[in-house]
Amino acid sequence: MANLFNTARIALRAANGSAASVRHASTQAGAKAAPSFLASRSTAVAATAAAAGSIAWYNHLYGTIPFLDTASANMADEGLHPPSYPWSHSGIFETFDHASIRRGYQVYREVCSSCHSLDRIAWRNLVGNSHTIDEIKAMAEEVEYEDGPDDEGAMFQRPGKPADYMPRPYANDEAARAANAGALPPDLSLMVKARHGGADYIFALLTGYTDPPAGVKVQDGLNYNSYFPGTQIAMARVLYDGLVDYDDGTPATTSQMAKDVVTFLHFCAEPEHDTRKKMGMQAVIILSSLTALSLWVKRFKWAGIKSRKLVYNPPSSH
Repeated sequence: MANLFNTARIALRAANGSAASVRHASTQAGAKAAPSFLASRSTAVAATAAAAGSIAWYNHLYGTIPFLDTASANMADEGLHPPSYPWSHSGIFETFDHASIRRGYQVYREVCSSCHSLDRIAWRNLVGNSHTIDEIKAMAEEVEYEDGPDDEGAMFQRPGKPADYMPRPYANDEAARAANAGALPPDLSLMVKARHGGADYIFALLTGYTDPPAGVKVQDGLNYNSYFPGTQIAMARVLYDGLVDYDDGTPATTSQMAKDVVTFLHFCAEPEHDTRKKMGMQAVIILSSLTALSLWVKRFKWAGIKSRKLVYNPPSSH
């Protein structure tokens, strides 16, 4: 019986050797592994269906998704949601309208600067963006700044320089509140970033003063604005047609002045806006070029290795 099993084993080994006397293999030989569960198409479809179902379920129970909501649920508390305006600098490749920045500074200087400050903006920030260096020097010299101490230890007044920050309308917050019936006018340096809705909200606020609807009582000293949270704001309407005379002859309508001053405030909040987009485009060009180059180099280096065929001739068994 043992001899019979040995004979069968030898015959089977010989048959296998004759069938696989020549074996071909490449560097990528081997059975393909089963696709990963996380990378399968069915998993992606199931995840998408689960996400859509959860959104529909939440919307059915609670009415709306907070971050997908485009309208205020309670205008009396949150204010009317501002519409989306087509700002010329809102695109991926678009930059600021620098003529609008110059006009917006004029609106701020003649209208807004009597109450609101720009603590984080220096005169030099405007150079090359809205004004020339000579214009900035002339405007800065119109303001007296306290400096010192001198050789005798006393403080003194001097004309402004481009490195100085724009002057504040009030000496401190207490003086600002006393001059505005207890309300503190906020600093406008970062206002576009500090308010939900950004530039759209500020533009809608400046142009949203209307008469209160029937049944709404406005408190003394406040004004009705449907875009302001609570709808009653201490700041009165400040922009009227023809309020300023633009140097370039642009008609000074209310909407034009609001657009210009909001563009200027957006520049104040993001003075690096244009440079950031320019550098971002340069980074995309460099990274995409390096990616393409690395792929071609990898293909050139590995094509001969990955496509080669290895032939293995095992010795015949005896």
